[in-house]
Amino acid sequence: MEKNTLIIFQTDVKYQLALITGINQKLVERSENLTSDNPVLLESIAYQIHNLYGATEDLLKIVASYFENNITDTAQWHSALLRRMSQNIPEVRPFLISPSTYEILNSLRGFRHFFRHAYGVEIEYEQLKINVFKALALLPNLEKDIELFLEKIN
Repeated sequence: MEKNTLIIFQTDVKYQLALITGINQKLVERSENLTSDNPVLLESIAYQIHNLYGATEDLLKIVASYFENNITDTAQWHSALLRRMSQNIPEVRPFLISPSTYEILNSLRGFRHFFRHAYGVEIEYEQLKINVFKALALLPNLEKDIELFLEKIN
């Protein structure tokens, strides 16, 4: 990658990571008071998990746009993007996300799909707790993955 392009790429990644960090902070703050008897809070937390996944997926799209950006199966592009970012592509780029980050994101992808398409369905407290736990584990993993990725491409 050309030097100027690499600088722009790193700036784009760091900007997106800052957005993810901000969403994560909202999730941390709201989940501290998580109880089953507050449906507004449950919905707010679910929304932040949705946002966290979406912002992270946008980060993956940024990487794909700089390196390969050729996911042709439009019906399965969300899962294809996750798989692609977990793989080394020889002579193109190293993997971006570790297997553990992939597992977290793939699970949150399912939650995001539910959240986006479950009109009129109440958020289940126990299911939300599981997804909060996974979502809160995402940022530390992602930060390590990005640091390793940027070291490898420099």
